Amino acid sequence: MNLYNSLTRAKDEFKTHTPGRVEMYTCGPTVYHYAHIGNLRSYIMEDVLEKYLRYDGYDVNRVMNITDVGHLTSDGDTGDDKMLKGAKREHKTVMEIAKFYTDAFFKDCEKLNIKRPDVIVPATSYIGEFIKVISALIEKGYAYEAGGNIYFDTSKLEKYYVFNDFSEEDLAVGVREGVEADGNKKNKTDFVLWFTKSKFEDQELKWDSPWGVGYPGWHIECSCISMKNNGEYLDLHCGGIDNAFPHHTNEIAQSESYLGHPWCPQWFHVHHLNTDSGKMSKSKGEFLTVSLLEQKGYDPLAYRFFCLQSHYRRSLVFSYENLDNAASAYQKLLQKIAQIEDSGEIDAEKYAALKAQFKAAMDNDLNTSLAVTALYDVLKSDLSGTGKLKLIKEFDSVLSLGLLSAAEKLKANAGEEDIPAEISELLEQRKAARKEKNFALADEIRAKIASMGYIVEETREGTKVRKG
Repeated sequence: MNLYNSLTRAKDEFKTHTPGRVEMYTCGPTVYHYAHIGNLRSYIMEDVLEKYLRYDGYDVNRVMNITDVGHLTSDGDTGDDKMLKGAKREHKTVMEIAKFYTDAFFKDCEKLNIKRPDVIVPATSYIGEFIKVISALIEKGYAYEAGGNIYFDTSKLEKYYVFNDFSEEDLAVGVREGVEADGNKKNKTDFVLWFTKSKFEDQELKWDSPWGVGYPGWHIECSCISMKNNGEYLDLHCGGIDNAFPHHTNEIAQSESYLGHPWCPQWFHVHHLNTDSGKMSKSKGEFLTVSLLEQKGYDPLAYRFFCLQSHYRRSLVFSYENLDNAASAYQKLLQKIAQIEDSGEIDAEKYAALKAQFKAAMDNDLNTSLAVTALYDVLKSDLSGTGKLKLIKEFDSVLSLGLLSAAEKLKANAGEEDIPAEISELLEQRKAARKEKNFALADEIRAKIASMGYIVEETREGTKVRKG
């Protein structure tokens, strides 16, 4: 398998420290709010990568953190803690916020067929580990105390900007507007390992430490959680492209300084989901969540299909028109699969050739778009029905689109009674209203259909109507 490596800026042959075993780490959510669908694009593509590695015969240990403390509203180590911000917004404790949004995140993952990582660690459960590593970095001369906080000294590194293929705009994320310079730092690029009460008096979560009562910085969390659960040699680190700097850059700095040897050779970064106005975020425009898509009648797996149709290293533009196209294509795909009869002998040679096509696509930097093409080629092939269904099941163990189960439900519902022409016409009007984003009109039409004795249901297989 050749996978693009953000560290070498090239497609590298994927290798592991221990043959057949992958130590994989993915940055988890900061659980102060719902995950938007831009966040979830990264988790979908990381999920595909993990499942393909397993499909390819690797034993994978995937570790993920839950950030429930330490992530500030600025990546430049200033502003409110995001968890505290969420608690103030909803008049709850930080731990209540953390539990609610952690549960919400995994519910969204379940709807999108994203597998739970093997190890999930909330940052607040590893305070002792953070203190141990920070103490060692001070002893080794890589960290210093100033103004009550502990900073990592980037001047001690031979090279700090390890991901230097990124644009100046990407690298400036830590010093964007609204970020005040920290006068305690020896160097502009130094970052906080531990905050004390001297700086954040209103911080709800605080712990005793050798440097005073305080709490950890965001960057130290992932390093410690990975080193504890993946070991000293990490094979593969994943995350969104916006984490490359400063978060992943700082992870490498502190981890390698602590360990005394190279830490992670392969870095996998998923690019942004954009809207017409730029990168999707929680702070601008409509806050697009999985639940909102469901309310508008979309199957979450149609969104997963939408993501798989594009390469993970390309920015993907979201619009309801684009999602409608993906949802329609997904529905047609299910209909084609539902028509396959499970019969006939499997031609081993043809089966192997189609499987090789899928594998070649995935081995070429996780090209899910070509992998979906390989899936369509199975449907168009003259392979027997039994062979087609077996291959679809294989491919879907990686793509996770729920193809066979959804097709079965579609087939089971095929014999439903005919719908009157008047109802069918109203359904078309409703479909057109939704496409134009006139959801108020769509709701009116649904109510009119209900008044005529029929119920409209949005299901995984698409819009259904039945007698009430």
